[in-house]
This record gives sequence, structure tokens and C-alpha cells, in this order.
Amino acid sequence: MNKFKVSEFIKKSFDNPDERTEFPGTTLESVKLGDFTVSRLTCEPGWRWSESLPSIIGTDTCEFEHPVWMILSGQFAVLMDDDGRIEEYGPGDIGTIPPGHDAWVVGDEPVVGIDIQVNSNGK
Repeated sequence: MNKFKVSEFIKKSFDNPDERTEFPGTTLESVKLGDFTVSRLTCEPGWRWSESLPSIIGTDTCEFEHPVWMILSGQFAVLMDDDGRIEEYGPGDIGTIPPGHDAWVVGDEPVVGIDIQVNSNGK
């Protein structure tokens, strides 16, 4: 089991992220905190991964893993490529999402989600 040690005090804000990327219908803001990157994803109503990102990312569906994923607002659905399972997430829901999935906003409210990744280089 991997163990992470907090050895320094770090405080950052999404108001001044380390990285900000805008794609059609979605914004990704990320801050790096030692061994982790914490990202806030905001998706507009009508957004769907398989309709917005394949030509930009180069894959038909999302091939990123999401070890810690939580929804702050809105409704989000995830469709797994391998077994067709669909899981819906709403405010307060936390989960893990393996690579190989499509995702979309359900309803008329924007989705705001938090994604926590472990940095491969520890920075």
C-alpha cells in the first residue's frame, strides 16, 4: 500500500489555479499539492465527453482513471465501455472511475466536480 507523507504546508485556491484548460462546454482548473493534483471540473448542460473531446484528446471515450471523484453540484452520468454499466453521480457522491468511459451532464444544471489524482513524479 502506498503511503504519502505530508512534509510541508501548502495552501492554494482554484481562484488562482496552477493550470486552467477550457474545452468546448467544460473548464478544468488544477492545483498541485505535493503528491496530488486536485482538479475542479465544470461542465455545462448538454456537455458529453464523446461529443466534445474525441477530436481534441484523440480517443473515443475517456481513458483517464479517476481515483477520487466527487460531485459538488449538478448531475453526472458515466457509461463504462467494457460492460455498459451506467452510474449517476449527484451532489455529495464520491467514487472511483476506471479508464474507458463516456460521461455527460444530466439535466439543465452545470456540473461541478472534484477529481484527485496521484502525481507520478510526486510534484
